[in-house]
Amino acid sequence: MSEAGAQLNPTTASDDKLARETARKLTGPQLELFAQDFFAALEPSNRPAAPPQPLFKAPPAPPRITLPSPPASPDAPLRRIQLGPHTLDYALRRSTRRSIGFMIDDDGLRVTAPRRVTLPEIDNAIRAKQRWILTKLHERGERRAQREVKPPVAWVDGAQLPYLGGDITLRLQEATRSHCRFDAEARVLEVGVVPGLSEWQLKERVKLWFQAEAKRIFVERLDVYAVRLGVTYQACALSAAGSRWGSCTVQGNIRLNWRLVHYPLALVDYVVAHELAHIREMNHSARFWAVVASVYPDYDGAKAALRKRSQEMPVLFAD
Repeated sequence: MSEAGAQLNPTTASDDKLARETARKLTGPQLELFAQDFFAALEPSNRPAAPPQPLFKAPPAPPRITLPSPPASPDAPLRRIQLGPHTLDYALRRSTRRSIGFMIDDDGLRVTAPRRVTLPEIDNAIRAKQRWILTKLHERGERRAQREVKPPVAWVDGAQLPYLGGDITLRLQEATRSHCRFDAEARVLEVGVVPGLSEWQLKERVKLWFQAEAKRIFVERLDVYAVRLGVTYQACALSAAGSRWGSCTVQGNIRLNWRLVHYPLALVDYVVAHELAHIREMNHSARFWAVVASVYPDYDGAKAALRKRSQEMPVLFAD
């Protein structure tokens, strides 16, 4: 063998010597098996090499979010517009308002426009705000998808229900007359279950209790923040809106979503301060946010917390 060949196989001689020494120590049958294994190891394998395994597995692809489409109605027919790769259906309602308004909820986009505005002008207005519209619609779609995979609360004795940012325990007791009593210190909601009470009736009874608590707490917090802001509101009513936490009219009538009773009191206070600030500034200008900040400085943190909490909230009631 040439010097180059010796350099290519520097361990051949030592391998042969080791094989001969090993063979002398083996019996006949052992020698035969050893030879088979030894020469099989020297032969190149015809099997393809296994592909290298990645060090880390790629995360699963997120579920595809479809843009929600609002239901059609005689006074708000559906229209379709193409926004880049997205096909968007929106409900269009005509009114006497002076400008085009947009509202996004879990059902999708609703547009309210003056009668004098043409359809191409409405579509152009949507395209001008498409980044904001698509962002909000995707957020709604993600929340809806998370709610669909989130298991609903089991309405049994010992169930945990969200109340002011924490959990309270539902206790079901047989009773001849329905009742609903809350022990704030023990954080226990006791409900008397009469014979034949169905689950939907139980849920309705608990919902009424939550709504009564919401009204009581909202009025207390409105009175506190009205003094701080130096404003007077006319009335407070409960709302069950799917996408709005509150609203305020120019007359000072305030509506607050009763489901806020599930959230921490600090977030209730933010929504209360927000709506009361509208009595001084009926807009969302820099002046309005300055009014909110005067009594609730971390309003940005509260908005983010509301979004996060709403995604984590367990499903209690279908409507």
